[in-house]
Formats: sequence, C-alpha cells, structure tokens
Amino acid sequence: MLNRMFFSGFLAACFSFQVMSQEQQRPNIIFILTDDQRWDAMGYAGNKIIHTPNMDELAAQGCYFANSFVTTPICAASRASIMTGMYERSHGFTFGTAPLAREFAEISYPALLKEQGYHNGFIGKFGMNYAEKFDTTLFEVFRRPGEQFWATTYFRLNEDHTWFRHLTEEIGDLSSDFIDTYHDQGPFCLSVSFHAPHAEDQDPRQYIYPLDMEELYQDVTIPPPLLYDEQYYNSLPEYVRTGLNKVRWYWRFASPEMYQEKVKGYYRMISGIDKQLGRLRNQLEELGIADNTVIIFMGDNGYFLGERRLAGKWLMYDNSLRVPFIVYDPRSGHKDTDIMALNIDVAPTILDYAGIEIPDQMQGKSVRPVVEADSWDRELRDHFLCEHLFDHDRIPKSEGIRTTRFKYFRYIDDPGHEELYDLLEDPLEVNNLVGKPVYGRVLSDMRERLEADMDLYTQVRQ
Repeated sequence: MLNRMFFSGFLAACFSFQVMSQEQQRPNIIFILTDDQRWDAMGYAGNKIIHTPNMDELAAQGCYFANSFVTTPICAASRASIMTGMYERSHGFTFGTAPLAREFAEISYPALLKEQGYHNGFIGKFGMNYAEKFDTTLFEVFRRPGEQFWATTYFRLNEDHTWFRHLTEEIGDLSSDFIDTYHDQGPFCLSVSFHAPHAEDQDPRQYIYPLDMEELYQDVTIPPPLLYDEQYYNSLPEYVRTGLNKVRWYWRFASPEMYQEKVKGYYRMISGIDKQLGRLRNQLEELGIADNTVIIFMGDNGYFLGERRLAGKWLMYDNSLRVPFIVYDPRSGHKDTDIMALNIDVAPTILDYAGIEIPDQMQGKSVRPVVEADSWDRELRDHFLCEHLFDHDRIPKSEGIRTTRFKYFRYIDDPGHEELYDLLEDPLEVNNLVGKPVYGRVLSDMRERLEADMDLYTQVRQ
C-alpha cells in the first residue's frame, strides 16, 4: 500500500514537473505598439538627434527590420490588421465601418493565446471595436486609459485627485503592475499600446510630452523637412493639397518656428516612451524572467513631418507606410535585415513563438525564422498591397503595390491619377514614371499585381 502511494505520488510529481517544464519553455511575449512613430524616429535608424537609448539597445540586441511597413496607414485599420494578421480589405474594419466581425476576432492572437493557456493583458489605446465585447474573456487585464474621451487627454489626475500623471507614464505603471502579477503564473502575453506620440489635435501645442522630457532638444536645431519646396506640394492632386494632410500642416509646421517646436515635442513624446521601455526591461531582469521574454516593438503607421508641406499619414508614400519594427528574442543573436516585414506579420509571429498553429486566414508570415536564422526565403514576399479605404471627405482613398524596387498607387475616386516610382533610383518618390514609355511594361505589371491582390484578399470576406 505504501509502495502504491509512493508510486502515485511520484507519477504526480513527474507530471507536475513536466507541465512546469512545458510552461517554462513557452516564452512570455510583450508586444509594444506606438502611435504615429515613423521609421526613422529612433536613434538606431540613423536619427542623430532623437534620444532613444532603450529602443536603440533593443534593436542592437534583437533583430532590426530596416524595411518594415504597415499595409494601411491609419490606426484603426492597422490595429485590426495587427490583431488578425489580415489586410484591411479582408477584415473590413476601419473608422466608420461596422465593428470587427466575430469570425476575425476569434482568430486574433489574443483569442488563440487564451485558448492555449496564456495570460493576456492589454494596456493602452485599443483603437478598434469587436462585434461583441471580448475584453472580459480574452484578457485578464484590459485597461484603456485615455480612450474614455473623444480626444486623448495626456495629463490626468491621479486616482485620489491629488496630482497629474502623463498618460505614457500611466500606461507604464499599469504594464508594470501586470508583469508583477502574472510573471510567475505561467506564460503571459502583454500588449502595451501607447497613445504617444499621437498629437493632441484640439490643443495648439499638439505634442504633449511628459514634463521630465522638457530638457531634451533645447539646444538643437532640427533640419528642415525634405521636399519642402513648393514644387513638390504643387505636384500633388488638388484633393490632397486641400485635404486633411494640409489642414494639419497648418496646425504644426506652417512656419520655421512652429516646425522646430512641434518636431521637438514629437521627439520628446517618443523619448517618454523610450523611458518606459527601459523601465519594463529592468523589471524583467529584476524578476528573473528577461531570458524567457520575447519583446516585439512596432509603430502603427508612418508619419509626415512637413515633407511635401504635409502632416499626418494616410497617403501611399513611404512617409506614411514605413515604421520601426524590432523582434528581440533573448535566445537569438542580433542581426539587421532588409527583408520586407509588415504589420500583418505581428500576429503570426506571436503565435509562432507561443507554439500555436497559425490560422490559414492570416495573410501575414511569422518572422521568427528570420530572427533565428535568417532563413526566410525572400521570394516568399516580393511585394505587398498597400491601401487606405477610410471613407472621409478630406482624406482621399487609395490603393497600390510596393515591391522592393517599385511603388505604384492610384486614388480610388480618381483612378486616372496614377503614380509609379523607382525606389532604387528615387527613394524620395518625386519622379512619377507614369507616361514614360520605357516604364510602360513595369506600369502594366504593377497594375496587374494590384488587381490580382485585390481579388485575392477580397475573397476572404465572401
């Protein structure tokens, strides 16, 4: 009898150890998303002015994707694409549409992680709506500070109404609390979504940064934006010249003095995020879980800082599409790669690290093979569909194709206006090749690629 009890206890202990070992093998995952951070607003990307030591360290230790893009340059659609791994015309969600359909919410990375025993947390700007309220079932912690108002309020009263706290710092606090709570309860996935450096559109200051960032950039002169000459603005279609991109330029960059003030404010907001990134990484070290935590860092869309005398995003130029993207796996070494990565790759990558099968509906690809061995066949992606389908009377809808060399796009309500650029020879996209006979074959090929991708990715919703 004693031998049987001992043997049963031994089996239970072995099973418990096996379960614990499996849990330890599955990494924790932290996904950090910034709002309106363009690809070069980081020191590691070559920016000699901005102060981002923690982002730079993450890039220097992890895999830095120098050619990373969003498929739709607006926060709502981009975030839905990040959650689902799908193009906008497939998941069908942006501002002004119905909420994200249940069928797509159910294959989002938080839903699949939850099914497989991960503890999910979401802190910050969600920026989208599900067809049903999944927050209580998908996330143990689901906190959206700053979203209870139409416009973001960056400085907020503390809970006891005694002092103000910047929203970036509050998101850092809540993220730290989640890690403290769940670091020893099995694998977790924490999605941290900063509102910064998104402008406060209703505030004349626009870029509202944490107070301790005020000292940065005081003695710096920001170089003027590229393509500032009026000829580049005049070459744009009339509906772009009078659209919201131009309206917001008047709010932010309409004079040299405004430009200096606003770009410094934008940089200070990013430096505020950088401070919180460093804080979270220090916490992981102190808790002894840094070696089993994968960190993924990305921006939700690119951004104009006065180029072509424009502000905002939305358009198909690389200013709007190109974003920072870093995957840090402490078990892999550092590398810089020029392999093309997209926002729709985030969900498949998270699932891959968690050991979860990637749904067929996801159109992105896991970049884990690139991080671990640079083994991704480049021919698997030689182009991507870029689109902006938000129905807004001051933002023209557009769609296009970007390859490693060429960019083609057109405006949906004005399909006769087409633009084609040789990115190898013309990375600033100023020499439109449409109408030049020598590029006729390229133009025809790009049109065909666009039509084929539109057909392919629209079929998902049928």
